[in-house]
Amino acid sequence: MNPTEQELARNRLLEEIELDTRDTSHMTGREKLSDRVMAAMAKVPRHEFVLPEDLPLAYINRPRGIGHGQTISQPFVVALMTDLLDLTPEDRVLEIGTGSGYQAAVLAELAARIYSVEVIVELADTARERLRRLGYDHVEVRHVDGHGGWPEEAPFDAIIVTAAPPRLPEELVAQLAEGGRMVAPVGHRIMGQELRLYTKGPEGAIRSRGVLPVAFVPMVEKAAPRT
Repeated sequence: MNPTEQELARNRLLEEIELDTRDTSHMTGREKLSDRVMAAMAKVPRHEFVLPEDLPLAYINRPRGIGHGQTISQPFVVALMTDLLDLTPEDRVLEIGTGSGYQAAVLAELAARIYSVEVIVELADTARERLRRLGYDHVEVRHVDGHGGWPEEAPFDAIIVTAAPPRLPEELVAQLAEGGRMVAPVGHRIMGQELRLYTKGPEGAIRSRGVLPVAFVPMVEKAAPRT
């Protein structure tokens, strides 16, 4: 795919994201995503985050496999989850599940600092190198079990979970700042998953609401050594 074809494909993708946003607004409550989020989706080169054999499909509005049983999420879902966080340029964000680094790159266009954890060491290493090569120096990637988050850097203004736990880990709730937002797919693949938005109020009170039925890979529960 040459640069002109990439630009046309990216523009079509942005139009599809806008259409999906309108079509799901009765569930999400958002008829339009913020201009900042759409600008980030337009800027981040998704073709850098897919497998070489998937380059012609990089700007198709579908998830793609990235190896190790993991996926790069559907662009619409990436955009929606990002928008739900209502990020400001000063925010510090924790991401659970780096994968290929695509979601982290989108977040990095919008926030001050991104802390991303990945349980599969091969994905953590390649994502770290890829993000640095693309100039995302304010993204830190750690190889660690995502259930424990990154307590040394807590609290976080926002947390995003990109794999589905059966229930929200309490460790992540504890690392969310007062007034913070967290978005996560929760549930079982067979019984059904729901994208949920959590907000933390005074004295740690958590409010949540369902946003959208989703299908994410399960959150890996195997512990990994901190590196």
